[in-house]
Amino acid sequence: MLRQEGQKRAAGNTLAFLSRHAPFNKMAQASLQLFADRAHIAFYPAGSLIVGPESGNVRYFHVIETGKVQARQAGEVAMTEYSILSLGPGECFPIGAVTAGRPSTNFYTAVEDTFCYHLPAEDFLTLMASSPEFNLFCTQYIASLLDQSRRQLQAQFAQKASEQQTLNSPLSGIGAREPLSVQPQTPLRAALQAMSQHGVGSMVVVDPEGKPLGIFTRSDLLDRVVLADLPLDAPIEGAMSATPCMLEEHATAYDAMLAMATHGIRHVLVVDHGGRLTGVVSERDLFALQRVGLRQIRQAIESAPDVESLKASAADVRQLSFNMLAQGIGAEQLTQFISALNDALTRRVIQLNLERHNFDGIDWAWLAFGSEGRDEQTFSTDQDNGIVFAVPDGEDKAVLKQRFLAFALDTNKDLDKVGFPLCKGNIMASNPQWCLTLDEWKSQFGKWIRTPEPVALLNATIFFDFRPLYGKAALADAMRRHLLDLASATPIFLQAMARNALDVGPPLGKIRDFVTDLEPDHPGKIDLKKYGSRIFVDVARIYALAAGVHSTNSIQRLRLASQKMNIKGDEINAVLDGLNFIQLLRLQHQYLEGEPGRQGDNLIDPEKLNELDRRILKESFRQARKIQSRLKLDYQVNH
Repeated sequence: MLRQEGQKRAAGNTLAFLSRHAPFNKMAQASLQLFADRAHIAFYPAGSLIVGPESGNVRYFHVIETGKVQARQAGEVAMTEYSILSLGPGECFPIGAVTAGRPSTNFYTAVEDTFCYHLPAEDFLTLMASSPEFNLFCTQYIASLLDQSRRQLQAQFAQKASEQQTLNSPLSGIGAREPLSVQPQTPLRAALQAMSQHGVGSMVVVDPEGKPLGIFTRSDLLDRVVLADLPLDAPIEGAMSATPCMLEEHATAYDAMLAMATHGIRHVLVVDHGGRLTGVVSERDLFALQRVGLRQIRQAIESAPDVESLKASAADVRQLSFNMLAQGIGAEQLTQFISALNDALTRRVIQLNLERHNFDGIDWAWLAFGSEGRDEQTFSTDQDNGIVFAVPDGEDKAVLKQRFLAFALDTNKDLDKVGFPLCKGNIMASNPQWCLTLDEWKSQFGKWIRTPEPVALLNATIFFDFRPLYGKAALADAMRRHLLDLASATPIFLQAMARNALDVGPPLGKIRDFVTDLEPDHPGKIDLKKYGSRIFVDVARIYALAAGVHSTNSIQRLRLASQKMNIKGDEINAVLDGLNFIQLLRLQHQYLEGEPGRQGDNLIDPEKLNELDRRILKESFRQARKIQSRLKLDYQVNH
């Protein structure tokens, strides 16, 4: 009798506790009673291991009643500065492992005396089957995990940004660390050739011991060489600015900024304790240290007098994007933001080239395809563009096309200089295949849709994601209406696209968490674009074409198409969370792994992810599999 009373009292305490924490506070009384009847309390003294990879398949679902538990990844953490995940009263673990019936992938340790409710794994699965609220919490745990991951990412990047973006930073870590230097007797021609070859705007003149004697800049070129009619075979010491401003390496960025403001100069030379040159800090370097604002960048882009200036603005776009990562901006907003500023850069390059190519009186538009066409650019992006034009009465189409091709070639080359590499597949406006009249584009779309051969399907994944960046947008709107009408009326084409989209699946393993042998040249790595974001993008495109959605952005496509196709809001939100996390991980990896002058790739090693990101990545891939399964069902694809 006393034992029954004790059990009843314990169950009552459990119910009172559960009612204060999500998701239990929203669950039906019968489900809570099941938990209270089957769970028991276990005590873990501070420092003890609760569960880990060596514990075998997880036997219990744990809910912390009192105390604190820390989750730590098994193995070495190399990719990110991972702060250990802390769990407190009301929080649960390890959801993924107990659901899958496998060992935990991380260690859970009590950091203070801790009491946990233990719910046996079989009762956990019963509860998931009987309680919709509990099932939703466990299967869509990705949303709450994403919030935690974003906070971690924000803290990590904010620290990095703080280190890199303070005027108290020493000059030893700012600007050019191995600056160009020459001896005073070096001919001007040789110095100018070296400056041009290395793409720099200044040259330091040093003595044989490496101590600065002067500096030669672009303004010196104008004032002391061109206007003074100084021959190019004259020694550089005759044109340099003598007694340059110098600061030692331990001086701060603020000291350099003050020196520039005081002396009206744009460069400060950095020297070691012995007075030998070790670096050069420019006005632009100090500008980049500050939190560059959108307005300044847009103004700089729109007023840029030449491509060289735009190249500097492109670097500022990257810096500002990094700042936004540090502020915790989500992937959807950040990729759209990068795309918007890249649009501005492209438009300015087009405008500069139009000064040499006149198309007054002609309707035409510059089109962006691929990721830029979808407003989904990351830090690593190349060119995918084309032109649509109309031929005025009395004009020769062939002659006009040649004029557009010449203009496009100049523009493509300048975009490459700014930082958008030439497309290896030659999907550029300077390719005659992609510089077409409106009727030719309509005809091309029609051929691909009516004859969905492999090449046509590949082209559809690129060219059906387009936006006008410059010129007459009505031409692109006409292309879009024609495309949607054709696609929605040709179900066999959409089925072929669905079959094509199912050729690549998410890299989820049956035994291990991830399949990492899909890239022979990169063992142990996963291509987050090919096996991650591309899956969502392909599905979004098909549903958008079927539902007549005009938007090209994948997230907007999925949101709008889901409303027209009666896909549940909770279902599509989980899918969007998965896509957003993969995009965020790509951005993070590209920035952290990129080298000066070269962006990072999309190849990540899942073993180097922290436990939280690894868990969300697995759930994101599960969402990719779910949306693919729906596509397979909707289009009756046997795959």
